[in-house]
Amino acid sequence: MRTFNYSKINEHKWDSELVGLIAAIYKQAGKQEMYLKQRPGELEKLVEIAKVQSTESSNAIEGIVTTNTRIRQLVEDKTTPKNRNEQEIAGYRDVLNIIHDNFDAIPLTPNYVLQLHKILYSHMNNPAAGRTKSVQNYISATYPDGTTKTLFTPLDPFETPSALESICNEFNRVIGNNELEPLIAITIFIHDFLCIHPFNDGNGRMSRLLTTLLLYRSGFYVGKYISLEAKIAKNKDLYYDALGEAQHGWHEGSEDAVPFIKYLLGTILAAYKDFEDRFALVETKLPALETVRRATQNKIGRFSKQDIRELCPSLSISSIEGALRKLAAMGEVKREGNGKNIRYFRLK
Repeated sequence: MRTFNYSKINEHKWDSELVGLIAAIYKQAGKQEMYLKQRPGELEKLVEIAKVQSTESSNAIEGIVTTNTRIRQLVEDKTTPKNRNEQEIAGYRDVLNIIHDNFDAIPLTPNYVLQLHKILYSHMNNPAAGRTKSVQNYISATYPDGTTKTLFTPLDPFETPSALESICNEFNRVIGNNELEPLIAITIFIHDFLCIHPFNDGNGRMSRLLTTLLLYRSGFYVGKYISLEAKIAKNKDLYYDALGEAQHGWHEGSEDAVPFIKYLLGTILAAYKDFEDRFALVETKLPALETVRRATQNKIGRFSKQDIRELCPSLSISSIEGALRKLAAMGEVKREGNGKNIRYFRLK
């Protein structure tokens, strides 16, 4: 069976790109801490938006969807799930809320991972919830053209409990002894978790929830304000490609996880940069019209009022709609479509 020793990872010669990603993330994390002290009230509104996006996107990657209105109602816990998809979405919401509120009291152990998985399925009758897999599973990808491909065959069910315990123990050991850079340890753990694929269902969503948990526990809070899941969903093919490339030779312990490490670190850094852009729009108190004007200048191609709301968390949706109407009347943006399909694009 595959063995796990994260200390050996330090023997790897990291290239300048990977080292640069880590340095840039630390720099951005320091900036975020400063920004939060300056404008905690306005930036807290980003949390609501990120929760909706994270819940929607992480489930959508797995083909679990509902309408935008229902997503918001489910995330805000203002409605009862109507079907299986909505039950799964509500479960993700519950786990995400627990992580947001209690991350410092949730150590990484198999027992806690199993409990979080059980909560993920708490709105439905799933006898496999909170238990490691009972049948062999496979990692497959569905591409935009509808084709599917098996990328990897994970561990057998009988090997899974001990492997999950091993990666939790090894992660805690290297973090506790300061033997490995936390960002590297987190990405390696998530990679191993996905290769083990410990559950019959919900592995991808659990990996993204655990990414958020481990980042929070190491002091990287960007996922609270900017949805990492939404960034992964937008480039799902890159996620599958990086994962597939990094899994070659995993069973023999000869894999090169660097492609996946760089992908995940790049996603984290992109989220931090988004946070900085959004802070720039709330840093200076401006009229709604000017705030929305500056937000549209950050967009290329078509965008929705919800896209602008993400950039302007201090404004109500009605203020954003009013500002967009004025910008359209002034000839700065063009509006097209009707109802939910309304989109805008800049003319200047």
